[in-house]
Amino acid sequence: MLSRTLRSGAALTELGFGAAQLGNLYRPTSDDEARAAVDSAWAAGIRYFDTAPHYGLGLSERRLGEALRERPRDEFVLSTKVGRRLVPSGYPEGTMDDQGFAVPATLRREWDLSRDGIRRSVEESLERLGLARVDIAYLHDPDDRGPQAHAEAIPALIELREEGLVGAVGAGMNQSAMPAEFVARHDVDVIMLAGRYTLLEQGALDDLLPLAVERGVGIVAAAVYNSGLLSKPRPAADATYDYGPAPADVLARANAIADVCEEFGLTLPEAAVAFPLRHPAVVSVVVGMRTADQVTSSAERYGATIPDGFWRALSERGLVRDA
Repeated sequence: MLSRTLRSGAALTELGFGAAQLGNLYRPTSDDEARAAVDSAWAAGIRYFDTAPHYGLGLSERRLGEALRERPRDEFVLSTKVGRRLVPSGYPEGTMDDQGFAVPATLRREWDLSRDGIRRSVEESLERLGLARVDIAYLHDPDDRGPQAHAEAIPALIELREEGLVGAVGAGMNQSAMPAEFVARHDVDVIMLAGRYTLLEQGALDDLLPLAVERGVGIVAAAVYNSGLLSKPRPAADATYDYGPAPADVLARANAIADVCEEFGLTLPEAAVAFPLRHPAVVSVVVGMRTADQVTSSAERYGATIPDGFWRALSERGLVRDA
């Protein structure tokens, strides 16, 4: 599997393992399933793994750390996120998490973008992971906390990078405007962009991506299936988009892209994985994987051969914007 290198020196495989599902996203996943998924990813050549404290109230970090602990540390890249620390919840016994993860709510997320909070978040993640360092630390979804993100959180991450506790720093968000501000105003290395540069939408071409190329900042493309709309060869009538029901015009465009895929003997998910990697700023596409079978299918999609004529056809029909 091919890799692309950040300016920090970290080499990310073009297909990355998104570990939200290891935190029981939407439904329980067993320890054995989680371990088998990571083992299968390693066998497939995947060497970039992404997690966060938010995912299952630390469960994803613990499971991923356990699965990677015996692997040669210099052979993989691991990213986690900061901004929401985990603290005792005080909730009644039996209370379950209410943010999409099937785990007991013995902990709760507490926003903390202060210098001390960012530092403690990284240290706590390292403890859950059982590792000595994090290769990438992303500020996680600071959408409503822009002033503090600029004044405290990003500078705190840069300080941790200078101390060697983390290798590279940036932000992970579902929008491109604020990450573009981070790139313009701070010495960040990488941005994880979820859902905003995909086969279906290319709004990040208006702000973040040109600036990333100019500044040498890597882009990790996540949520490339746009909440599941592009995850099957033909979108379902009730498909979701951006975590809600897909609008009629969006569904129609996805079906039009699927038509072109069929003309070229491709599938919509194969094209969805391949599309972001065509941009010079993009260093990896991260796909959520829960089981060994999902890893296998993701690797097969990544390995599909996409002819240049397919991309030309999409562009000529006005279905994608050229970079």
